Amino acid sequence: MILKKIKVICTVGPSSLNKQFLNFANKNIDLLRLNMSHLNLVDLEKSINFIRKYSDVPICIDTEGAQIRTKINKKKILKLGEKVSITNEKKFSLYPKNVRKQLRLNDILNIGFDNLKIKIIKKNKNIIGKVISSGKLENNKGVHLENRKINLEYLTKKDFSAIEIGKKLNIKHYALSFTNSVNDIKKFNKLLKNKYKIFKIETLNACQNFKDILKYGNHFLIDRGDLSKYVKIENIPIVQRDLFKFKEKYIKKEIFVATNLLESMLKNNFPTRGEANDIFNSLEMGSKGLVLAAETAIGRNPISSVKFLKNMIKVFKNSKYKKSKYF
Repeated sequence: MILKKIKVICTVGPSSLNKQFLNFANKNIDLLRLNMSHLNLVDLEKSINFIRKYSDVPICIDTEGAQIRTKINKKKILKLGEKVSITNEKKFSLYPKNVRKQLRLNDILNIGFDNLKIKIIKKNKNIIGKVISSGKLENNKGVHLENRKINLEYLTKKDFSAIEIGKKLNIKHYALSFTNSVNDIKKFNKLLKNKYKIFKIETLNACQNFKDILKYGNHFLIDRGDLSKYVKIENIPIVQRDLFKFKEKYIKKEIFVATNLLESMLKNNFPTRGEANDIFNSLEMGSKGLVLAAETAIGRNPISSVKFLKNMIKVFKNSKYKKSKYF
């Protein structure tokens, strides 16, 4: 049996945008991801140029896509029952701006991953929300509208500008965040002809439309973090397996897996047994690539995280060729 190469994709951020990590990347990483949700346009161009100074690894521009995000000037804890204004540009607002017009009374905003929930109780010139589940409010956190769907453009204005910078600098890899439909894929394909495109599966719409979506793309990424806003976290393993089953008849298409693969290594020097199991299981399902995000962007051990991931890939491959040495 000859196993195809399993790709290692890593997000570049404050912990990894340095000479040491980028030199290490040359022999250990297949794709370096720049996340536009946490990067402004000026820093995008600077980051690309800096990476290319020390590394030959291809760069992927990962778009913001169709997601609502928080804009605040100072993070804080919001307590149960507290009322907040959501239209104050300096204190707390939502991005993109046109989202505010679409909000309705009784809408529930599920913010970030700290279980913070705000219910809209008043809408006129100002939008007032009431905290129905306490949690931490931070800048640039994803917002999921819990009670209904809302229409968003498949790319933001910032995304279009980032893509233009990418084209100017000859970037060949791009990712579409929050892919929802075949139409999203067709538009992205048209915008980026002859480029390597990754379509991120991180919404319920994407899962429900996956059989059709599969026909129009070649590379897909299951982002289990944002997906857990739409699918109960205990059901994520089932959804992940189902997506791989749908892909089985498309031999040449690839699915990558992201989110929390080595979350404990954000702070710790070594992963958990559960994380090792998760990585192995994802590979056993057929993942052709694994993605480290926060682990390499802001984690304390970016190089150690990559080394462990690669070691797990090696263990997985060896398990296909020979029996365990322990039995």
